[in-house]
Amino acid sequence: MNPATEAFVAHRNLLFTVAYEMLGSAADAEDVLQETWLRWSGVDLGTVENQRAYLVRITTRQALSRLRALGRRKESYVGSWLPEPLLTTPDVAEDVELADSVSMAMLLVLETLAPTERAVFVLREVFDFGYDEIAEAVGKTPAAVRQIAHRARAHVAARRPRGAASLVERRGVLDAFQRAVETGDVQGLLDVLAPDVVLLGDGGGVKQAVPRPIVGADKVARLLVGGLGRLVETVALEAVQVNGHPGLLIRLDGETDTVVAVRVEDGRIAGLYAVRNPSKLMYVGQETTLRR
Repeated sequence: MNPATEAFVAHRNLLFTVAYEMLGSAADAEDVLQETWLRWSGVDLGTVENQRAYLVRITTRQALSRLRALGRRKESYVGSWLPEPLLTTPDVAEDVELADSVSMAMLLVLETLAPTERAVFVLREVFDFGYDEIAEAVGKTPAAVRQIAHRARAHVAARRPRGAASLVERRGVLDAFQRAVETGDVQGLLDVLAPDVVLLGDGGGVKQAVPRPIVGADKVARLLVGGLGRLVETVALEAVQVNGHPGLLIRLDGETDTVVAVRVEDGRIAGLYAVRNPSKLMYVGQETTLRR
């Protein structure tokens, strides 16, 4: 490989992770990486002191542009919009900070930030870039970036998931949830669901999904048992790693139908995120490697 290609390949997983955390979409993150490569291939490497920082700067600028366009698309989206799920490699779960930053719950929190705030938060809090480097990436002064970072941290802190559970605890809770769903055990579901659990569904207007959030253990349990119970002969549930956390892959007649991400708090499931939109399941055929 030539030096430009070698550098890009070496940092590709990092660049994808940056773009994905900013966009919540693997498909758009891949498009951003293609745009990054086109610009990187025309750079005189002799003028680049830090290739990693330079590549992240290009990626951030492209992702910011796309993020603003995505905001307009989401305004006309049918039903609830959820991030595009990824089946992640086991090492992502071992990096607790990375796993938490790409969880479905955290990505939804990041959706409440303005585009520049999101970029600054991701680069500073997740990837530990310096304020000067971030300023170059977002086109602000270092002083302005410090203010944006402070504001974004406070915003996220007020909304981020609480009571983070260990990986072992999350796996145990998911196992109990899966058994209850597969056996139609309503009481078993009530035992594992938090009283104020929230179920969100994303069908994108293409597949049937709950049109608005379903709140409460009893409503969620009966919806799950009733919906999957009718499909008992054709449905199969598989435990997988979704965005660095235990989740479920649901197949109907052997075909991928739904990916369910789970948020566990205080030993119970507090959030269920069910993605059925086929355009958002293109990247769940294999595991994705994320890097910081």
